[in-house]
Amino acid sequence: MKSGLIGSEPLSPEARRTVLAGCIGFAIDFFDIYLPVLVLAPVIEYFEPKGLSPAATTTIYFFTFASTLLGRPCGAVIFGHWADRIGRRRTTMISIAGFGVFTLFISWLPGYAGIGVWSLVLLIALRFIDGVFMGGEYTSNNTLALEMVPKDRRGLVGGILQGAYPIGFFFVSVITAIMLGATTKEQYYNWGWRIPFVFGAILAFLFLLYYRTVPESTLWEAAEKSGAPLREVMSGAHRRSLLQILLMMLGFWFGSQAAIGVMPGVMIQQLKVPSQVMTNGLLITSFIQFFAFVAFGLFSQIIGRRPAIVISGAIVLIFGCGLFSAAVAHGLGGGNPILTTFIACLFYLLVVSPWGIVTTYLCERFPTNVRASGYGIGYSVAVVVPAFAGLYMLGLARVMPYVYTPVVLVGIAGILIIIGALMGPETRDVELHLPDLGVNARTLAPGRIAVGTPVSGRGRKRRTGNDRMESKAGLSAAARQSDRGAGDDRAGAARRILALQPHDRARRARFARRAERAHPHDGRHDRPLRRDAGPGQARHHRIGAYRDEL
Repeated sequence: MKSGLIGSEPLSPEARRTVLAGCIGFAIDFFDIYLPVLVLAPVIEYFEPKGLSPAATTTIYFFTFASTLLGRPCGAVIFGHWADRIGRRRTTMISIAGFGVFTLFISWLPGYAGIGVWSLVLLIALRFIDGVFMGGEYTSNNTLALEMVPKDRRGLVGGILQGAYPIGFFFVSVITAIMLGATTKEQYYNWGWRIPFVFGAILAFLFLLYYRTVPESTLWEAAEKSGAPLREVMSGAHRRSLLQILLMMLGFWFGSQAAIGVMPGVMIQQLKVPSQVMTNGLLITSFIQFFAFVAFGLFSQIIGRRPAIVISGAIVLIFGCGLFSAAVAHGLGGGNPILTTFIACLFYLLVVSPWGIVTTYLCERFPTNVRASGYGIGYSVAVVVPAFAGLYMLGLARVMPYVYTPVVLVGIAGILIIIGALMGPETRDVELHLPDLGVNARTLAPGRIAVGTPVSGRGRKRRTGNDRMESKAGLSAAARQSDRGAGDDRAGAARRILALQPHDRARRARFARRAERAHPHDGRHDRPLRRDAGPGQARHHRIGAYRDEL
């Protein structure tokens, strides 16, 4: 299997524009998500009463970040449903506008000295609402991008999309470092922290203008629409896929919470690493991590998604636990803060980089009519349990030193990633347009219909009404793929006519006229269907019926 760096077919201009939009949107999304992680870390006391213990301050700092993560699953459920119903593009634009507005609201918040505890309440509430819109953005935008690229490029594109995280984190680190260097401690405390939030809102509004040039997903347009995507994705075979994904993602989120949400606070608040040193270290790491995400995506394209995720879990379990322990031990022993930061950033790099496989794997697990719902729920809902990592750390502190408690979270992360991946199938070679994602597309011959699910015979799966509708949607994309090699003959045009929805009369008429010009009507389609007619004759009869209707 090729790595995907050089695909069998080039990306179309529309696909390139969509992938670029997906990367930019995810970068801005992550920029807003991690604003409180770096921007508010030096001034979290601005929103809290005086005299709190370092552990309490770290916990409040963590919950500010966790409130955003808790909003993301709500946004994924809400906007994933609408992305499957009204389209990926329109849902993405609504989400972008939403988190731009609420990020701007946060920059106007007064501190504890002004309105007391309400400053902290409003901060957490606004971050939660921000998270709802952020969950909608990546749920619809990433799904659109993956649906527009060829199969052998999905690993690369998925890595690039996830690589938007370090890009966003890089810009957060840059603007935080600039503000910390350009202002005094008092200036940063009073107004300096507000500038990055204003900048994040401006980025969102500019991106919204660009997104107007992005096309809608062609797979979504061709697919049969589900009347209730959430109900469908939580029933039958989809429910089993969802449960497996949630278990695996539970591990990914425990690891990312330990590395992104907890580690910087522990290093700054507990080990007294200067915030400027920590910020600069994460800045350099985020630059490297873009290439690490892409490398993991290409790695999964070469050996397969499933083995790549299993290996990633082993890396998190072994090297993640060891490096975090080493960083804490070095910091507690009075070691050089720069070396402590280096070890912590290496831990961060190895634990977070396997996310380069996640976006592609999740999109490959669901058919088009429920893909945004399945991807959004699978990606985001699992964060709910790890989002309370601060409480788990306080509980673990009763039996072990507080600064070592993240090691337990990292160990759990590695184990869950391995188990979750082993429970699921290999997805690298699936065809996204088919209703049964485990079956590859077959070349269509005249008079035959290729579907992903067997329809009759002993031992075959019985088809439901939804399966039949999904087969028609899959036929449309499979027929187009077959026609590229066979030319625009009458059989190819006829296949597309039969795959169209009844309300697409204009498109059906256009394809029928094209077929008639290529092969003039010879009258054979108007003959009545004999009782012993074969599949090919039955299909010709159906074609004639469609033409008569036109």
